[in-house]
Amino acid sequence: MKTMKSLTLGALILGAVTAVPAYANDFTANASVTNNYIWRGLTQTENNPAVQGGFDWAHDSGFYVGTWVSNVSYEPFDAFNFEHDIYAGWGGGNDSFTWDVGYLYYNYDEAAEFDFGEIYGSIGIGGFSFSANILANTEAEEGIGQDFGFGSTYYLSADYAFTVLDGLEIGFHVGYHDGDFSEAFNGVDGAYIDYNAYIARGGFSFMITGTDLDEVSFATTSRLANDELKFVVSYSVDFDLMSD
Repeated sequence: MKTMKSLTLGALILGAVTAVPAYANDFTANASVTNNYIWRGLTQTENNPAVQGGFDWAHDSGFYVGTWVSNVSYEPFDAFNFEHDIYAGWGGGNDSFTWDVGYLYYNYDEAAEFDFGEIYGSIGIGGFSFSANILANTEAEEGIGQDFGFGSTYYLSADYAFTVLDGLEIGFHVGYHDGDFSEAFNGVDGAYIDYNAYIARGGFSFMITGTDLDEVSFATTSRLANDELKFVVSYSVDFDLMSD
């Protein structure tokens, strides 16, 4: 998803690749619906609903691969209709410490000519997790004064999640996105910060998310409203297709 499925709902909605898959020879599927597909604080569907889903395979060694799809739209009649992600990584850990590294490729309509890939890494300590996504490659062409080279754009994030009552999860997220590719792809002026808080239980979730973007940025027109708080309601379900 501009994300891999995460064990926490905040990562699932935001597209953060932070979770370590279950350690077994497992083949699983996932599906979700949401009133707004948010990625790093920005709407990917012009604040409209999205239907999403994917498949994951995880080995007991910690190696995993997966794929995920969603509808997307950034402006009326643009070249973007779908996002198809492919990823592979390796992770491990225990109840108190986890780690994860991998590569994630974002594939869009051929006419868009904006596919790109990132390498990512994360560590989790108790309920806290810290991650970094770094631009690895892209088919997009650089403009004057732009740098789309390896490492030129990056996203850093920190999350905290905990469970209360009977399976009710509460989580918080803050992220920082910077680089020329982020400006070109997202239509923003310079670096920005995104943040959110969510509650989730039994596949249902409610999230409040925002950014520090101001109204002069292209991406914060009245249509996209990426400078305003957004309220996201989602439902997701996972399926075990095969497991040892």
